[in-house]
Amino acid sequence: MTTWTAESIPDQSGKLAIITGATGGLGLETALGLAAAKADVILAGRNPTKGRHAEAWIRQKHKNANVRFELADMASLTSIQNFANRMLAAGRPINMLVNNAGIMAPHDRGTTADGFELQFGTNYLSHFALTARLRPLLSAAKARVVQLSSFGHRTGAIQLDDLNYEHGYKPFPVYSQSKLAMLMFALELDRRSNANGWDLTSVAAHPGFARTDLFANGPAPKANIFLRTIIPVAKSLMGQSAAAGALPTLMAATMPGVKGGQYFGPQGFKEFKGPPGPGKIESQALDVSVASKLWNASEGLTGIVFR
Repeated sequence: MTTWTAESIPDQSGKLAIITGATGGLGLETALGLAAAKADVILAGRNPTKGRHAEAWIRQKHKNANVRFELADMASLTSIQNFANRMLAAGRPINMLVNNAGIMAPHDRGTTADGFELQFGTNYLSHFALTARLRPLLSAAKARVVQLSSFGHRTGAIQLDDLNYEHGYKPFPVYSQSKLAMLMFALELDRRSNANGWDLTSVAAHPGFARTDLFANGPAPKANIFLRTIIPVAKSLMGQSAAAGALPTLMAATMPGVKGGQYFGPQGFKEFKGPPGPGKIESQALDVSVASKLWNASEGLTGIVFR
């Protein structure tokens, strides 16, 4: 079997892609891959300076790339609403939405602008809200919607009675919950798209153990010294580049024949690294009852209903 690479991406001319958290790391590499394939790419992020640098970096590599930064702070439902309203006002159908932005395991419990626990709010609830708001433009293009999960979903559990971890906050269990929620969202969105005729191909992907700045934005200096020591070592021994980590996402977003409900990740040991292909979905992610309850809770928390 031929290894799937960025060069395997079909021509994306005329297609519009939106990528959250696209000013660095996996998001930026995903944007680069899509821009190289001639997609029109919107880099959604919270930092305009980083956005300008990201635009310039992509154009440096592909001078005719059609990329632009748009402000979308994934820790603010108001910012997400403003971004979505701009897209809706423009009226252009969206062919690909890659819900990539995220943070990992801050030592202390933080909150978003709306009072949600920071990881659950940024990694998951924000993307639930964004996808709901953009749903008409996505359906108009029969879009691919890609949720970024993680092999961390394997140890995750959805705490329906305390989704925001107001009690007993622990950095990594909360991170795992947020990434399990993203995978369950992808699967539930596929089910609901089929039931409601939304014409979406809803899938998920994970990057394996990618060497990005995600951890730099995670455990604070007060974090356990073991974690601060072992993570860089583990990354160098078991990890892969951000460019390699972006390939499962690019596969999910562009490979012909992808079906709703599929999950993509690296094919190496424990899915830490390697060429992209099918990922393993743990049993808790397949719990339809919990997924439905999570969906309903998400609509209640965000005040946004899929229509």
